[in-house]
Amino acid sequence: MKLKVVFILAVVFIISNSTLAQMSKPRARDLGIPFDGTPGKFNAITDVSGVEVGFKTLIEGSGKLVVGKGPVRTGVTAIFPKGKGSLDRVFAAWFTLNGNGEMTGTTWVDESGGLGSPVLITNTHSVGIVRDAVIEWYMKKVKGSEYSGDISLPVVAETWDGFLNDINGFHVKKEHVFEAMEGATGGFVLEGNVGGGTGMVAHQFKGGTGTSSRKLDTKDGSYTVGVLVQANYGKRSLLSIAGVPVGKEIADLMPVDKEDKDQGSIIVVVATDAPLLPHQLERVVKRVSLGIGVIGGRGGNSSGDIFIAFSTANPEVTKDEGIAHLEMLPNERITPIFEAATSATEEAIVNAMIAAETMEGVNGNKVFAIPHERLISVLKKYNRIK
Repeated sequence: MKLKVVFILAVVFIISNSTLAQMSKPRARDLGIPFDGTPGKFNAITDVSGVEVGFKTLIEGSGKLVVGKGPVRTGVTAIFPKGKGSLDRVFAAWFTLNGNGEMTGTTWVDESGGLGSPVLITNTHSVGIVRDAVIEWYMKKVKGSEYSGDISLPVVAETWDGFLNDINGFHVKKEHVFEAMEGATGGFVLEGNVGGGTGMVAHQFKGGTGTSSRKLDTKDGSYTVGVLVQANYGKRSLLSIAGVPVGKEIADLMPVDKEDKDQGSIIVVVATDAPLLPHQLERVVKRVSLGIGVIGGRGGNSSGDIFIAFSTANPEVTKDEGIAHLEMLPNERITPIFEAATSATEEAIVNAMIAAETMEGVNGNKVFAIPHERLISVLKKYNRIK
């Protein structure tokens, strides 16, 4: 019995230290990089009350690619609008800048104006098993339930990680999806080489998972906008940070045999507690494109740039009888939300790159992390930081 207790404590210690190590890593603002707007407590999508995020990261093996055996550099990310214990629906909308990618369940989001499932993100060839696992997870929670547009048509998105990961080995299993979902929490959010972002590349630097938020104090109330990205897109030569042509200044450290062209994908999830209706959320989610554009994304032909936004306000969205009483922020007051979504997207992408670490994957393919000291030097050269 004592040995069992010691083992459990050791596991908790390891997990805690892993999280602490992540928390001690610098983020973009820690390096002095300037951004518009005021972030929330965690500068994360979880600053929107109720939102929970979970990950399962799979990193195994090295060397030559053996399909089915590795190396493995992939995972799963789960975002719950109102926490993993809630079955409530929220208003939602989605938008695609360039559609060489996938996000399941969006036809029902369009039709219903709502989202009744979490948003899961993984690699391109694992969308099917992740989708099926989400349905199974909910079926166990809602025993006796049959077809439901919300539960049966979950939202699962992807980006391609085949440069580093044995993507045809189908290493993501349903138990990994369950772990990501069960482990979802509020508060601090891991970034970089984690979850679905594990094997991703952004502007030919190591990319991955990133997040940011904005706090807004308006005449109508105080609101929060949070963003989470899975960044796997973009040309190095177009990379711009804080208005500085970083990609042209740091033109080396390119992945071997990887051309400088706009390929890959980016998935963006926007959350807010502002009372917005679906048509307003559609307007908000389109502004994600502007944040990506500031960094240097252009929605290239082979890129899948797909975004979804939801509002946690209006609890009567779930009501199934009687008249639902809803609130709506006037369109004339929505511009600050647009600006928050744009700037939080910009910062989330940079946070993903700052947190990511150099990674070697299949066949020795190597993607370098953006070098912090050189980045700071470049920003100083252009007088963006002191």
